[in-house]
Amino acid sequence: MNFAKPLPNYLVKRYHGWKATTYSENQVWYRRLATEGQRPRAMVISCCDSRVHVTSIFGADQGEFFIHRNIANLVPPYAPDGDHHGTSATIEYAVTALKVAHLIVLGHSQCGGVQGCIDMCKGQAPQLEAKESFVGRWMDILKPKFDLVADVEDSTDQARQFERQAVVASLENLMTFPFVSAAVEDGSLSLHGLWTDIGEGGLMCYDPQENKFVAV
Repeated sequence: MNFAKPLPNYLVKRYHGWKATTYSENQVWYRRLATEGQRPRAMVISCCDSRVHVTSIFGADQGEFFIHRNIANLVPPYAPDGDHHGTSATIEYAVTALKVAHLIVLGHSQCGGVQGCIDMCKGQAPQLEAKESFVGRWMDILKPKFDLVADVEDSTDQARQFERQAVVASLENLMTFPFVSAAVEDGSLSLHGLWTDIGEGGLMCYDPQENKFVAV
């Protein structure tokens, strides 16, 4: 196996800097995490986008959040078909093994995955429509929601509304998982939908009663 290369030098330097400062000053805490295991209070499903930094937004330390990231922070419907399901497996572990109290779906502005889905729905992304496109098939999860924003004329406003619909779609799909719906119904788990504006640092929370996102 000769295709794996040494770590880039800038990352090596950053690691040694972290080990000499942050780790060195908190060795007891890190060793406790290692020996006692993790007990996160919340799971966060967020986008892979490098600009979305969940732990920074909430000032979280190691061990606080169980985090899963994927394209456009989407949750697929429950499908126990024996195939490979990374997102579903993570949710199952968080809810049934770690027994998190909160499950948060975090969407964001300028989401490339959501924009790709818009382009597909408008017939402007043949590369994503191709059968072999993993991104395109993943974004198919969101396609049914496009009718809700199809008539929005301003492209920026349309994208932002669709980004929020991605959060709502994920919340709806979460409730198709029997172990999630059971935990929600018995009060041991609460679901939360959030959307953050990267440029402004804003955070909005989904209000299911009003069916809209409101500022936090």
